[in-house]
Amino acid sequence: MDVLINVFVALHIIGIASLLGGFLTQMKAMGAGTARFVPAMLHGALTMLVTGVALVGLNQADDQTVNNVKIGVKLLVLIVILALVYVKRDEERVERGAFAAVGGLTVANIFIATLWT
Repeated sequence: MDVLINVFVALHIIGIASLLGGFLTQMKAMGAGTARFVPAMLHGALTMLVTGVALVGLNQADDQTVNNVKIGVKLLVLIVILALVYVKRDEERVERGAFAAVGGLTVANIFIATLWT
């Protein structure tokens, strides 16, 4: 079971890397007002959602304790990210505030995952 959990953790990290990487590659464009949500950002967020849900289930099945409040907060943040990226995925230009919100929420999600014990 540990190997399976570790595989899903690795896939979860790949998802966050895709989301954050997509954001970081568009930061220069954000300064120019031409930033857009690239497909990697949507795919990364969806990967995070699927692997995160799987991780909760696998950890509970393995009788490990799961902090449900922390998971709920992370899920709420991810749903907001997904909603913003999904709704505006086809727009040529995304407002600076919406784009910055996705980046800020992504970083917040990383800090929640690593610092909340």
